[in-house]
Amino acid sequence: MNDIVFYLLATVTIGSALAVVTLRNIVHSAFFLALLFAGVAGIYVMLQADFLAAVQIMVYVGAIAILIAFGVMLTRRGNIKESNLFNKQAGVSALVVAATLGVIIWLVSSTNWLINPGQAPDETINLIATTMLTDYVVAFEGIAILLLVAMVGAILIAKEVKNSK
Repeated sequence: MNDIVFYLLATVTIGSALAVVTLRNIVHSAFFLALLFAGVAGIYVMLQADFLAAVQIMVYVGAIAILIAFGVMLTRRGNIKESNLFNKQAGVSALVVAATLGVIIWLVSSTNWLINPGQAPDETINLIATTMLTDYVVAFEGIAILLLVAMVGAILIAKEVKNSK
């Protein structure tokens, strides 16, 4: 059963990735990107990485998909089909993709993969939360303050742009 679920998730993930880069409508691409991230979260669940799966859903599927949707919806173009234009660089990009794929295949095939015989912990969220809020609490709070300052700065910049028009 695990193999069937894995192959189903892999098919959904790869199919969604192909749809993201081949569809002409940017809204459809954004929704397939959200489906792609959900497929990756499902693979994390199968690997018993519950924290990564939760972060994948909350951050990528939630925040980035909504951000892309708002960015697309707020674009000032009359026709949505104009927002995802193609250019004449398809040959160059295909060459770069082929070269990158070749390097990845070479790296994966030439790497001596070590198999860890240890058992994964049953629950990782409590361990990560305890570590973040004890050993790394200063860095955690620093990042929170940095994000707050960035958000306030973005609001002030957006407010000034609105007032100047």
